[in-house]
Parts: sequence; structure tokens; C-alpha cells
Amino acid sequence: MGQIFIGLADNGERQFLELSRANRHGLIAGATGTGKTVTLQDLAESFSAEGVPVFLADVKGDLSGIAMPGSPTFKNATALEQRARDLGMADYAYSDNPVVFWDLYGQQGHPIRTTISEMGPLLLGRLLDLNDTQQGVLDIAFRFADEQGLLLLDLEDLQAMLAHVSENSSELSARYGNVTKPSVGTIQRQVLSLDSQGGAEFFGEPALEIADFIRTDEKGRGIVNVLAADRLMQSPKLYATFLLWLLAELFETLPEVGDPEKPKLVFFFDEAHLLFDEAPDALQDKIEQVVRLVRSKGVGVYFITQNPIDIPEKVAGQLGNRVQHALRAYTPRDQRAIRAAAETFRINPALDVETAITELKTGEALVSTLMQDGAPSIVQRTMIKPPRSRIGPIDAKERAIIQSVSPYSGKYDERVDRDSAAEVLAQKAADAAATAEEVEASGIEEVSKRERLHTGIWGKAMKRAAGAAMGSGASIAAGAVLGKRSRANPVKSAASSAAGSIATDIAGPYIGRFVRNLVGGLMR
Repeated sequence: MGQIFIGLADNGERQFLELSRANRHGLIAGATGTGKTVTLQDLAESFSAEGVPVFLADVKGDLSGIAMPGSPTFKNATALEQRARDLGMADYAYSDNPVVFWDLYGQQGHPIRTTISEMGPLLLGRLLDLNDTQQGVLDIAFRFADEQGLLLLDLEDLQAMLAHVSENSSELSARYGNVTKPSVGTIQRQVLSLDSQGGAEFFGEPALEIADFIRTDEKGRGIVNVLAADRLMQSPKLYATFLLWLLAELFETLPEVGDPEKPKLVFFFDEAHLLFDEAPDALQDKIEQVVRLVRSKGVGVYFITQNPIDIPEKVAGQLGNRVQHALRAYTPRDQRAIRAAAETFRINPALDVETAITELKTGEALVSTLMQDGAPSIVQRTMIKPPRSRIGPIDAKERAIIQSVSPYSGKYDERVDRDSAAEVLAQKAADAAATAEEVEASGIEEVSKRERLHTGIWGKAMKRAAGAAMGSGASIAAGAVLGKRSRANPVKSAASSAAGSIATDIAGPYIGRFVRNLVGGLMR
């Protein structure tokens, strides 16, 4: 079975992470300056070398160096090389890693986008900091958009939909419960605030295909996906919500694999406390469920945080692989954290864990991982091995060179703005205004004789079908170039879109959805 070497314990035992247990999740904790980031980098490059793709967030800008080999001229190179010798690493040599850079804002990497619909009302409500009443109104807006066949792709669509909900609040209140204009107005203001923080960059198309995170290079090394998050950290709630959405997408998209010989993907969640700060119970339950179940999808989730008590107990109880760097007992809360951390380890009679946590040097940690039989190893005070890649950031020129050879160059860089809720609702409003003017000028009898201003149902259906087919065909073509298969089927998409369009116009949204599902089922 494969193993990742972590470091050498003070009793001379080599400490390993079993690849077959790496999807049982983990925790890297410790005070600022104790070596958490280097440990993260070390584990990420080790997983990559074993053919395991990695996703990590670079919150301080100093993890980008994982893309470049270390150098003997680095200011701490002598210390790193001496540590490698002390740990018996005869094969230690500097090396790079296959890296793809991502950035929600598209400045330091490929942009990552999703649609409003894919984010869903629960995560979006948390991002907008809504109370229970406002969350209920947002749920209704999503339901109403679905029934009306309106695509919610970006913040413009959401604002248009909220305005539509406000205009139809009386009707919606009768069908779903109280929908008040003040509640809608509050949501609209929160959406404007999100837009001003740059949140609009995250919503839209082309949406990220999760499969693009799970790839290896021509040498069989796992791709290291680095999210440039230094600017994103200025909006902590957007950062945490994005990573939770990404984790949920992995859970919903990937097939069940049980316990593979090695993970399909390892996901490092830095500044993990942001995920749980002020999270409502419903969201905490969702986090716990996703973390618990995503293991069977072959995904290992590793939380990185300063204080181990930042992680709720029901989540912390699922973290089988632990690397605990030094903690400082400056406050009562720090003292509680030290006791809590010490109690989570399997007892080592030869080690006073609670005392050792406060005495660890930079680069040292208490390590306990799951063994092949699933039991946790006895905690050991361990000197962590040095990484082979550069410690510290790369410069703009190096980043540009790496981006130029990215396998996703041109796939996500340009935003696509297709007709969605904003355009459809604007067209309806324009048609209504034009018709009102005609009625006033010519009378309702004359106006009723002409054709409708907007496209007829068959024309609309054919237009939607063509668009669906072209979109799916483009995805398949891109997939062929990039060496992967697309789940899109242009014939299925076109037929389903046409059928749904016709049925919606003839018999309303419920029948439209039924026909889309029926056609999709018949063509599977």
C-alpha cells in the first residue's frame, strides 16, 4: 500500500500517512509562524507525486511557489538540506509540481464561476447574511423562477427576479406564504453589497466543470489546483461560501468509490474557522453531512486553522489524520485549546502531550495518522520533512508562463452572457409597455388581431433547441481537445429544451418541467 512520508519522530520512528486512509480527512493546526503553511505545501506536493490531484487555497500568496523547484540559493536552503539529511532523505532534490492557477476575479488565474441556480438558496442566503424570514422569501424566488422557466445565472438575473417577485408579491403570498416587499428590498440591498465586493465575478458562465480539478499530467502526477485567495480573503464570507459550494459540488458530482487505494482528490481548506463562524444550524448540518459522506467519493478534506477548537466537534470527530503544530497558552481560550488538542490524540505514555504542544519548535509537530487497520497511530513528536518546491511566492512573470501552458487556457477566460431571467423579464416588460401604447392608440380590437410581439412557441422552441445543441456540442468539442468526455448530449439537450419550451408555453411551467423530464428519460 502507498504511503506519504511526513517526518521523523524523536524516538526515531518514521511517520507516514497511508494513502488508503487519506480520504478519512485531516487537520493541520497551530499558531501563526509554527509551520502550518509549509506542512500544507509538503503534503500537497507529496500527494501530487503519488498521482493524487489537489485543491488548495493560497490565502497569503505564498503557496504559489509550489509550482517551481526550490533552489540552493534560497535563504533557508542550507537549513532545509540539513533537515533532509537529518531525516535520512537520501533522495532529497528540488523539484516543481504541475500547477493550474485559479482566481474568482480572473486576475491571477483562470476565473471560477458558477450560476445562481447551482449555488442554491441555502448557500446564497448565508452569503447574503439573511435572517429566517428573508431566507424564506429567497426560497420562494428560486421556486418561482423554476416554475416560470427562468434561468438564474448571474446577479443581474437575481436582481431582476427579485424585482419580479416584489411586483407579484400578493399573488405569491397567496400561493406560498407571506412575501413582503420590505423583505425583498433587504435581499436586493444585500445583493448590491455583494456586487460591490466583486461577487458578480463569481456568478455567470461558463461554469466550472468539477472534472477539470481531477486530472494528472503526462508523468502521472496529480495536478495541484491553486486558488489565489489573497484578495478573496477581504470578503471572508464569500471565501467560505465558495469553498463550501465547491465541496458540495464534489459530493454531488463524483461517483461512489468506497475506500480507494488512494484519494481521487485532496481538498485543503485553509482558514477553516471562516466556514463555521456564525453559520446557522441548517448550514452546519449540511457541512457535517457533506464532510461525512464525501469520503465515499474518494475525496479527502484537510482543514487548516490556528486553533483546533475552531472546528465543531461533530466535524472534528471525522478528522482521522492530524498534524498539530505549536499552540501558545496566552489566554484562557488558548489553554482550553491545548487541553482539547491533547485529548484528541491516542495516548503516548512516553510523551506529555499537553506540555509538548507549547514547546514545539517551528517545523515540529505532533503527528497521529490512521494506520492500515483504521486505528489512529500513537501520537509522536515529529520533525516535518522539508518540501522540494520553492517556499514563498512566484513573481508575475513566472505566473504568466505557467498560465500560458495551462490545459484550460481559453476555456474559462471569457464570460458568456446568454439570455436568462434578466433578458426574458426585460422583454416581457417592453412588450407589455408597447402593447399598452398600441391599445391606447388603436383600441384593443385592432391590437388583438396582430401577432404577438414576442416569438411564437415553435420559434422559441427551435431557438432554444438550437442554442442547447450548440452549447452541448461546444462542450464536447472542448472536451475532445482537453482529453476528457463531456456529459452533454446535444441531441438530448436540444430535444429536451424544445419540448420543455413548447409545453411551458402551452400548458404552463409544471407541464413544461414534466415534459423535459419525460423526454430526458426516454433518451437516456
